[in-house]
Amino acid sequence: MSRPSRAPRIVLPSLLALALAFAGCGGQDAPPAASASAPAASVESPSQRLDWALPATGPGSSAPDLVAGPDGLLVLSWINSRQGRRHAFQYSRFDPAAQRWRNAPTTIAIGNRMVVNWADTPHVLPTPDGALWAHWLQKGGDAPHAYDVVLARSRDGGANWSAPVPAHDDGTATEHGFVSMWAQGGGLGMAWLDGRNTGGAHVAESDDAGGHGNGAPMTLRAAVFDANLQRTVEHEIDASVCDCCQTAAAATGRGPVVVYRGRTDAEVRDILLTRFENGAWRTPARVHADDWTMPACPVNGPSVAAQGEAVLVGWYTAADDTPRVQLARSDDAGDAFAAPVVLDSGPAVQGRVAVALDDAQAWAVWLREDDAGGQTLWLSRRSPDLATEYERIELARLQGRGRATGFPQLQVLGGQAYVVWTDVVDGAPQLQGARMAR
Repeated sequence: MSRPSRAPRIVLPSLLALALAFAGCGGQDAPPAASASAPAASVESPSQRLDWALPATGPGSSAPDLVAGPDGLLVLSWINSRQGRRHAFQYSRFDPAAQRWRNAPTTIAIGNRMVVNWADTPHVLPTPDGALWAHWLQKGGDAPHAYDVVLARSRDGGANWSAPVPAHDDGTATEHGFVSMWAQGGGLGMAWLDGRNTGGAHVAESDDAGGHGNGAPMTLRAAVFDANLQRTVEHEIDASVCDCCQTAAAATGRGPVVVYRGRTDAEVRDILLTRFENGAWRTPARVHADDWTMPACPVNGPSVAAQGEAVLVGWYTAADDTPRVQLARSDDAGDAFAAPVVLDSGPAVQGRVAVALDDAQAWAVWLREDDAGGQTLWLSRRSPDLATEYERIELARLQGRGRATGFPQLQVLGGQAYVVWTDVVDGAPQLQGARMAR
Protein backbone atom coordinates (compact mmCIF):
# COMPACT_ATOMS: atom_id res chain seq x y z
CA MET A 1 0.00 0.00 0.00
CA SER A 2 1.34 3.38 -0.89
CA ARG A 3 0.54 6.95 -0.11
CA PRO A 4 -0.96 7.53 -3.55
CA SER A 5 0.20 11.11 -3.90
CA ARG A 6 3.41 9.72 -5.35
CA ALA A 7 3.36 8.23 -8.82
CA PRO A 8 5.38 5.02 -9.23
CA ARG A 9 8.58 5.52 -11.17
CA ILE A 10 8.43 2.30 -13.16
CA VAL A 11 8.58 2.62 -16.94
CA LEU A 12 5.55 0.85 -18.40
CA PRO A 13 4.09 0.29 -21.85
CA SER A 14 1.92 3.23 -22.82
CA LEU A 15 -1.46 1.86 -21.86
CA LEU A 16 -0.18 0.47 -18.59
CA ALA A 17 1.26 3.84 -17.81
CA LEU A 18 -2.19 5.22 -18.54
CA ALA A 19 -3.70 2.81 -16.05
CA LEU A 20 -1.19 3.76 -13.41
CA ALA A 21 -1.43 7.52 -13.83
CA PHE A 22 -5.12 7.71 -14.82
CA ALA A 23 -4.21 10.17 -17.57
CA GLY A 24 -6.48 9.67 -20.60
CA CYS A 25 -5.00 9.58 -24.08
CA GLY A 26 -8.18 10.42 -25.96
CA GLY A 27 -9.23 8.49 -29.02
CA GLN A 28 -12.82 7.83 -27.93
CA ASP A 29 -15.48 10.51 -27.98
CA ALA A 30 -18.07 9.03 -25.62
CA PRO A 31 -19.02 5.73 -24.04
CA PRO A 32 -21.34 3.49 -26.05
CA ALA A 33 -24.99 4.55 -25.89
CA ALA A 34 -27.68 2.54 -24.17
CA SER A 35 -29.60 0.03 -26.23
CA ALA A 36 -32.67 1.49 -27.94
CA SER A 37 -34.50 -1.84 -27.84
CA ALA A 38 -35.44 -1.80 -24.15
CA PRO A 39 -39.16 -2.55 -23.72
CA ALA A 40 -41.38 0.26 -22.51
CA ALA A 41 -42.03 -0.08 -18.76
CA SER A 42 -41.87 2.26 -15.80
CA VAL A 43 -38.49 1.09 -14.57
CA GLU A 44 -37.09 1.60 -18.06
CA SER A 45 -38.36 5.12 -18.52
CA PRO A 46 -35.69 7.86 -18.40
CA SER A 47 -34.66 9.30 -15.06
CA GLN A 48 -34.55 12.96 -14.23
CA ARG A 49 -31.23 14.37 -13.08
CA LEU A 50 -31.66 16.77 -10.17
CA ASP A 51 -29.03 18.78 -8.33
CA TRP A 52 -28.49 17.57 -4.78
CA ALA A 53 -27.35 20.35 -2.45
CA LEU A 54 -24.75 19.06 0.00
CA PRO A 55 -23.94 20.36 3.48
CA ALA A 56 -20.22 20.29 2.67
CA THR A 57 -20.24 23.72 1.05
CA GLY A 58 -17.37 25.88 -0.06
CA PRO A 59 -13.79 25.00 -1.02
CA GLY A 60 -11.71 22.43 0.80
CA SER A 61 -14.12 19.46 0.94
CA SER A 62 -12.93 16.14 -0.50
CA ALA A 63 -12.68 12.38 0.10
CA PRO A 64 -16.45 11.71 0.22
CA ASP A 65 -18.04 8.53 1.49
CA LEU A 66 -21.76 7.77 1.15
CA VAL A 67 -23.58 4.91 2.88
CA ALA A 68 -27.21 3.89 3.38
CA GLY A 69 -28.12 3.12 6.98
CA PRO A 70 -30.61 0.59 8.40
CA ASP A 71 -32.85 3.52 9.43
CA GLY A 72 -33.39 4.55 5.80
CA LEU A 73 -31.08 7.56 6.05
CA LEU A 74 -27.98 8.32 3.98
CA VAL A 75 -24.76 9.20 5.77
CA LEU A 76 -22.31 11.43 3.91
CA SER A 77 -18.82 11.89 5.34
CA TRP A 78 -15.88 13.89 4.02
CA ILE A 79 -12.63 15.65 4.89
CA ASN A 80 -12.73 19.42 5.34
CA SER A 81 -9.29 20.84 4.61
CA ARG A 82 -9.85 24.55 4.23
CA GLN A 83 -6.70 26.60 3.82
CA GLY A 84 -5.08 27.56 7.10
CA ARG A 85 -7.08 25.03 9.13
CA ARG A 86 -6.39 21.52 10.36
CA HIS A 87 -8.06 18.59 8.59
CA ALA A 88 -11.52 17.88 9.97
CA PHE A 89 -13.39 14.59 9.42
CA GLN A 90 -17.09 15.49 9.21
CA TYR A 91 -20.46 13.90 8.45
CA SER A 92 -24.14 14.69 7.95
CA ARG A 93 -27.28 12.53 7.56
CA PHE A 94 -29.86 12.91 4.79
CA ASP A 95 -33.53 11.87 4.94
CA PRO A 96 -34.63 10.79 1.43
CA ALA A 97 -38.32 10.71 2.43
CA ALA A 98 -38.28 14.34 3.57
CA GLN A 99 -35.53 15.37 1.14
CA ARG A 100 -33.60 17.23 3.80
CA TRP A 101 -30.39 17.00 5.80
CA ARG A 102 -31.01 15.98 9.40
CA ASN A 103 -27.94 17.72 10.86
CA ALA A 104 -25.43 20.39 9.98
CA PRO A 105 -21.85 19.23 9.30
CA THR A 106 -20.66 17.53 12.48
CA THR A 107 -17.00 16.97 13.25
CA ILE A 108 -15.86 13.48 14.26
CA ALA A 109 -12.12 14.13 14.49
CA ILE A 110 -9.68 16.93 13.89
CA GLY A 111 -5.90 17.10 14.09
CA ASN A 112 -2.58 17.64 12.44
CA ARG A 113 -1.71 13.93 12.56
CA MET A 114 -4.65 12.93 10.39
CA VAL A 115 -3.42 11.41 7.12
CA VAL A 116 -5.35 12.60 4.06
CA ASN A 117 -4.92 11.49 0.48
CA TRP A 118 -7.11 11.19 -2.58
CA ALA A 119 -7.59 7.39 -2.63
CA ASP A 120 -7.39 6.08 0.95
CA THR A 121 -10.40 7.77 2.50
CA PRO A 122 -12.21 7.53 5.88
CA HIS A 123 -15.67 6.02 6.34
CA VAL A 124 -18.69 6.25 8.65
CA LEU A 125 -21.02 3.28 9.15
CA PRO A 126 -24.40 3.27 10.97
CA THR A 127 -25.33 -0.08 12.55
CA PRO A 128 -28.78 -1.48 13.49
CA ASP A 129 -28.31 -0.67 17.19
CA GLY A 130 -28.31 3.05 16.39
CA ALA A 131 -24.55 3.46 16.78
CA LEU A 132 -22.24 5.21 14.34
CA TRP A 133 -18.75 3.86 13.69
CA ALA A 134 -15.98 5.88 12.07
CA HIS A 135 -12.44 5.17 10.98
CA TRP A 136 -9.66 7.37 9.65
CA LEU A 137 -5.90 7.28 9.14
CA GLN A 138 -3.49 8.73 11.65
CA LYS A 139 0.27 9.18 11.56
CA GLY A 140 1.71 6.31 13.55
CA GLY A 141 5.34 7.27 14.18
CA ASP A 142 8.37 9.06 12.85
CA ALA A 143 8.84 6.80 9.81
CA PRO A 144 7.85 8.82 6.73
CA HIS A 145 5.27 6.33 5.47
CA ALA A 146 3.97 4.86 8.73
CA TYR A 147 0.32 5.39 9.54
CA ASP A 148 -2.41 3.51 11.38
CA VAL A 149 -6.14 2.88 11.10
CA VAL A 150 -8.00 4.25 14.12
CA LEU A 151 -11.60 3.50 15.04
CA ALA A 152 -14.21 5.39 17.07
CA ARG A 153 -17.86 4.77 17.99
CA SER A 154 -20.79 7.00 18.90
CA ARG A 155 -23.59 5.51 21.00
CA ASP A 156 -25.88 8.54 20.58
CA GLY A 157 -26.12 9.02 16.84
CA GLY A 158 -22.99 11.15 16.53
CA ALA A 159 -23.41 13.71 19.32
CA ASN A 160 -20.48 12.24 21.25
CA TRP A 161 -17.64 9.99 20.14
CA SER A 162 -15.35 7.60 21.98
CA ALA A 163 -11.62 8.17 22.04
CA PRO A 164 -10.12 6.59 18.92
CA VAL A 165 -8.42 3.21 19.29
CA PRO A 166 -6.04 1.46 16.86
CA ALA A 167 -7.81 -1.09 14.72
CA HIS A 168 -4.70 -3.32 14.67
CA ASP A 169 -2.19 -4.26 17.35
CA ASP A 170 0.93 -5.16 15.37
CA GLY A 171 2.76 -2.05 16.59
CA THR A 172 4.83 -1.77 13.40
CA ALA A 173 5.78 1.55 11.83
CA THR A 174 4.28 0.53 8.49
CA GLU A 175 1.37 1.42 6.25
CA HIS A 176 -2.22 0.42 7.11
CA GLY A 177 -5.39 1.56 5.36
CA PHE A 178 -7.88 1.10 2.50
CA VAL A 179 -10.57 0.01 4.95
CA SER A 180 -14.02 -1.43 4.37
CA MET A 181 -16.61 -1.92 7.14
CA TRP A 182 -19.86 -3.82 7.73
CA ALA A 183 -22.24 -4.49 10.63
CA GLN A 184 -21.55 -7.85 12.27
CA GLY A 185 -23.52 -9.20 15.21
CA GLY A 186 -23.83 -6.39 17.74
CA GLY A 187 -20.62 -4.79 16.56
CA LEU A 188 -18.52 -4.07 13.50
CA GLY A 189 -16.52 -6.01 10.95
CA MET A 190 -13.54 -4.34 9.30
CA ALA A 191 -11.08 -5.32 6.57
CA TRP A 192 -7.91 -3.39 5.75
CA LEU A 193 -4.60 -3.57 3.91
CA ASP A 194 -1.81 -4.23 6.39
CA GLY A 195 1.91 -3.56 5.92
CA ARG A 196 3.24 -5.26 9.05
CA ASN A 197 5.26 -7.73 6.96
CA THR A 198 6.84 -5.16 4.65
CA GLY A 199 9.45 -4.00 7.15
CA GLY A 200 8.42 -0.37 6.75
CA ALA A 201 9.50 -0.08 3.10
CA HIS A 202 7.37 2.35 1.15
CA VAL A 203 5.43 0.02 -1.10
CA ALA A 204 5.34 2.35 -4.10
CA GLU A 205 9.14 2.28 -4.10
CA SER A 206 9.29 -1.50 -3.90
CA ASP A 207 6.67 -1.71 -6.65
CA ASP A 208 8.83 0.49 -8.85
CA ALA A 209 11.44 -2.22 -8.70
CA GLY A 210 8.84 -4.90 -9.36
CA GLY A 211 9.38 -6.40 -5.91
CA HIS A 212 7.99 -6.48 -2.39
CA GLY A 213 10.27 -4.17 -0.41
CA ASN A 214 11.98 -6.53 2.06
CA GLY A 215 10.52 -9.57 0.30
CA ALA A 216 7.19 -9.60 2.19
CA PRO A 217 4.06 -8.22 0.48
CA MET A 218 1.10 -6.25 1.73
CA THR A 219 -1.59 -8.43 3.35
CA LEU A 220 -5.38 -8.23 3.73
CA ARG A 221 -6.63 -8.65 7.29
CA ALA A 222 -10.06 -8.51 8.92
CA ALA A 223 -11.28 -8.20 12.50
CA VAL A 224 -14.53 -7.98 14.45
CA PHE A 225 -15.06 -5.35 17.16
CA ASP A 226 -17.66 -5.41 19.91
CA ALA A 227 -19.66 -2.42 21.17
CA ASN A 228 -16.77 -1.47 23.48
CA LEU A 229 -14.32 -1.36 20.54
CA GLN A 230 -12.64 -4.53 21.74
CA ARG A 231 -11.21 -6.73 19.00
CA THR A 232 -12.82 -10.14 19.41
CA VAL A 233 -11.40 -12.02 16.43
CA GLU A 234 -8.85 -11.29 13.70
CA HIS A 235 -7.86 -13.15 10.54
CA GLU A 236 -5.32 -12.79 7.78
CA ILE A 237 -7.45 -13.22 4.66
CA ASP A 238 -4.73 -12.99 2.00
CA ALA A 239 -0.95 -12.93 2.43
CA SER A 240 -0.26 -11.03 -0.84
CA VAL A 241 -2.51 -8.29 -2.22
CA CYS A 242 -2.26 -5.24 -4.44
CA ASP A 243 -0.70 -2.54 -2.32
CA CYS A 244 -2.91 0.54 -2.67
CA CYS A 245 -6.24 -0.46 -4.23
CA GLN A 246 -9.43 0.08 -2.25
CA THR A 247 -11.20 -2.82 -0.58
CA ALA A 248 -15.01 -2.98 -0.53
CA ALA A 249 -17.54 -4.94 1.52
CA ALA A 250 -21.25 -5.79 1.44
CA ALA A 251 -23.62 -7.86 3.55
CA THR A 252 -25.24 -10.85 1.82
CA GLY A 253 -27.82 -13.30 3.11
CA ARG A 254 -24.98 -15.75 3.78
CA GLY A 255 -22.53 -13.39 5.47
CA PRO A 256 -20.37 -10.40 4.58
CA VAL A 257 -18.25 -10.41 1.42
CA VAL A 258 -15.04 -8.47 0.85
CA VAL A 259 -13.70 -7.72 -2.63
CA TYR A 260 -10.20 -6.47 -3.35
CA ARG A 261 -7.39 -6.56 -5.91
CA GLY A 262 -5.10 -9.54 -5.45
CA ARG A 263 -1.43 -9.87 -6.36
CA THR A 264 0.34 -13.03 -7.46
CA ASP A 265 4.08 -13.67 -7.69
CA ALA A 266 3.68 -13.17 -11.45
CA GLU A 267 2.07 -9.71 -10.80
CA VAL A 268 -1.42 -10.72 -11.93
CA ARG A 269 -3.72 -8.20 -10.22
CA ASP A 270 -7.29 -9.37 -10.69
CA ILE A 271 -10.31 -8.80 -8.44
CA LEU A 272 -10.92 -11.40 -5.72
CA LEU A 273 -13.88 -12.06 -3.41
CA THR A 274 -14.12 -13.84 -0.07
CA ARG A 275 -17.08 -14.43 2.27
CA PHE A 276 -17.16 -14.82 6.05
CA GLU A 277 -19.14 -17.94 6.84
CA ASN A 278 -19.27 -20.26 9.85
CA GLY A 279 -16.60 -18.27 11.67
CA ALA A 280 -14.03 -18.30 8.87
CA TRP A 281 -13.18 -16.56 5.62
CA ARG A 282 -13.57 -18.68 2.50
CA THR A 283 -10.57 -19.09 0.21
CA PRO A 284 -10.56 -15.98 -2.02
CA ALA A 285 -11.51 -16.56 -5.64
CA ARG A 286 -11.38 -14.35 -8.72
CA VAL A 287 -14.57 -12.59 -9.77
CA HIS A 288 -13.29 -13.03 -13.32
CA ALA A 289 -10.02 -14.23 -14.83
CA ASP A 290 -8.92 -10.98 -16.44
CA ASP A 291 -5.27 -12.06 -16.16
CA TRP A 292 -4.13 -8.45 -15.89
CA THR A 293 -0.38 -8.52 -15.43
CA MET A 294 0.50 -5.17 -13.86
CA PRO A 295 3.96 -4.47 -12.40
CA ALA A 296 2.77 -1.59 -10.20
CA CYS A 297 -0.33 -0.75 -8.21
CA PRO A 298 -3.04 0.94 -10.34
CA VAL A 299 -4.71 2.57 -7.28
CA ASN A 300 -8.12 1.52 -8.60
CA GLY A 301 -10.04 -0.90 -6.40
CA PRO A 302 -13.43 -2.58 -6.90
CA SER A 303 -16.92 -1.68 -5.71
CA VAL A 304 -19.55 -4.15 -4.45
CA ALA A 305 -23.26 -4.10 -3.64
CA ALA A 306 -25.47 -6.92 -2.38
CA GLN A 307 -29.12 -7.72 -1.79
CA GLY A 308 -29.95 -11.10 -0.32
CA GLU A 309 -27.78 -13.54 -2.27
CA ALA A 310 -27.41 -11.22 -5.26
CA VAL A 311 -23.95 -9.60 -5.47
CA LEU A 312 -22.85 -6.95 -7.97
CA VAL A 313 -19.15 -6.13 -8.45
CA GLY A 314 -17.73 -3.33 -10.60
CA TRP A 315 -14.03 -2.89 -11.34
CA TYR A 316 -11.34 -1.50 -13.62
CA THR A 317 -8.86 -3.59 -15.60
CA ALA A 318 -6.42 -2.99 -18.43
CA ALA A 319 -5.81 -6.60 -19.38
CA ASP A 320 -4.67 -6.98 -22.99
CA ASP A 321 -3.69 -3.28 -22.92
CA THR A 322 -7.38 -2.30 -23.07
CA PRO A 323 -8.60 -0.12 -20.19
CA ARG A 324 -12.19 -0.97 -19.31
CA VAL A 325 -14.82 -0.98 -16.59
CA GLN A 326 -16.63 -4.27 -16.04
CA LEU A 327 -19.66 -5.42 -14.07
CA ALA A 328 -20.43 -8.96 -12.95
CA ARG A 329 -23.31 -10.48 -10.98
CA SER A 330 -23.55 -13.47 -8.68
CA ASP A 331 -26.83 -15.04 -7.55
CA ASP A 332 -25.28 -17.27 -4.87
CA ALA A 333 -23.66 -14.76 -2.51
CA GLY A 334 -20.42 -14.69 -4.49
CA ASP A 335 -19.79 -18.41 -5.00
CA ALA A 336 -19.84 -17.93 -8.78
CA PHE A 337 -20.21 -14.98 -11.15
CA ALA A 338 -21.67 -14.72 -14.61
CA ALA A 339 -19.40 -13.50 -17.41
CA PRO A 340 -18.75 -9.78 -16.95
CA VAL A 341 -20.45 -7.03 -18.93
CA VAL A 342 -18.06 -4.43 -20.34
CA LEU A 343 -19.53 -1.13 -19.22
CA ASP A 344 -17.00 1.09 -20.98
CA SER A 345 -13.63 0.68 -22.67
CA GLY A 346 -10.87 2.60 -24.39
CA PRO A 347 -8.01 4.92 -23.40
CA ALA A 348 -10.37 7.57 -21.98
CA VAL A 349 -11.61 5.18 -19.28
CA GLN A 350 -10.19 5.80 -15.82
CA GLY A 351 -12.45 3.46 -13.88
CA ARG A 352 -12.95 4.74 -10.32
CA VAL A 353 -16.27 2.91 -10.35
CA ALA A 354 -19.08 2.70 -7.78
CA VAL A 355 -22.05 0.32 -8.00
CA ALA A 356 -25.47 -0.09 -6.37
CA LEU A 357 -28.22 -2.70 -6.58
CA ASP A 358 -31.91 -2.95 -5.73
CA ASP A 359 -34.81 -5.22 -6.73
CA ALA A 360 -35.50 -3.43 -10.00
CA GLN A 361 -32.14 -2.31 -11.34
CA ALA A 362 -28.36 -2.16 -11.11
CA TRP A 363 -26.47 1.11 -11.18
CA ALA A 364 -22.88 2.16 -11.84
CA VAL A 365 -20.98 5.45 -12.03
CA TRP A 366 -17.44 5.91 -13.35
CA LEU A 367 -14.98 8.51 -14.61
CA ARG A 368 -13.50 9.24 -18.05
CA GLU A 369 -10.79 11.67 -19.14
CA ASP A 370 -10.52 13.34 -22.54
CA ASP A 371 -7.60 14.56 -24.67
CA ALA A 372 -7.34 17.87 -22.84
CA GLY A 373 -7.34 16.23 -19.40
CA GLY A 374 -10.91 17.20 -18.56
CA GLN A 375 -13.05 14.59 -16.83
CA THR A 376 -16.65 13.46 -17.17
CA LEU A 377 -18.75 11.44 -14.74
CA TRP A 378 -21.11 8.86 -16.26
CA LEU A 379 -24.03 6.82 -14.93
CA SER A 380 -25.47 3.59 -16.28
CA ARG A 381 -28.77 2.08 -15.09
CA ARG A 382 -29.35 -1.54 -16.06
CA SER A 383 -31.61 -4.50 -15.45
CA PRO A 384 -30.61 -6.47 -12.32
CA ASP A 385 -29.11 -9.22 -14.51
CA LEU A 386 -27.08 -6.52 -16.34
CA ALA A 387 -28.29 -7.73 -19.74
CA THR A 388 -30.26 -4.58 -20.62
CA GLU A 389 -29.11 -1.01 -20.20
CA TYR A 390 -32.08 1.25 -19.50
CA GLU A 391 -30.16 4.50 -19.77
CA ARG A 392 -26.69 6.02 -19.85
CA ILE A 393 -26.10 9.68 -19.12
CA GLU A 394 -23.27 12.09 -18.55
CA LEU A 395 -23.85 13.25 -14.98
CA ALA A 396 -21.25 16.00 -14.89
CA ARG A 397 -18.33 17.66 -16.63
CA LEU A 398 -15.61 18.28 -14.08
CA GLN A 399 -13.25 21.21 -13.97
CA GLY A 400 -10.72 19.09 -12.11
CA ARG A 401 -8.48 16.50 -13.64
CA GLY A 402 -6.15 13.69 -12.67
CA ARG A 403 -6.15 12.23 -9.18
CA ALA A 404 -7.50 15.33 -7.43
CA THR A 405 -11.09 14.32 -8.26
CA GLY A 406 -10.82 11.11 -6.27
CA PHE A 407 -13.52 8.43 -6.34
CA PRO A 408 -17.25 9.06 -6.86
CA GLN A 409 -19.78 7.62 -4.42
CA LEU A 410 -23.19 6.05 -5.18
CA GLN A 411 -26.16 4.83 -3.15
CA VAL A 412 -29.73 3.91 -4.13
CA LEU A 413 -32.75 4.27 -1.84
CA GLY A 414 -36.43 4.11 -2.83
CA GLY A 415 -35.53 3.65 -6.49
CA GLN A 416 -33.55 6.90 -6.56
CA ALA A 417 -29.79 7.15 -7.03
CA TYR A 418 -27.69 9.60 -5.02
CA VAL A 419 -24.21 10.46 -6.32
CA VAL A 420 -21.41 12.49 -4.72
CA TRP A 421 -18.07 13.37 -6.30
CA THR A 422 -15.12 15.73 -5.88
CA ASP A 423 -14.41 18.49 -8.37
CA VAL A 424 -11.63 21.07 -8.26
CA VAL A 425 -12.95 24.63 -8.56
CA ASP A 426 -10.46 27.50 -8.79
CA GLY A 427 -7.74 25.21 -7.52
CA ALA A 428 -9.62 23.93 -4.45
CA PRO A 429 -11.46 20.61 -4.04
CA GLN A 430 -15.21 20.83 -3.55
CA LEU A 431 -17.93 18.19 -3.23
CA GLN A 432 -20.78 18.07 -5.76
CA GLY A 433 -23.99 16.05 -5.68
CA ALA A 434 -26.81 14.84 -7.92
CA ARG A 435 -29.77 12.52 -7.61
CA MET A 436 -31.63 10.56 -10.26
CA ALA A 437 -35.41 10.39 -9.84
CA ARG A 438 -38.21 8.93 -11.96
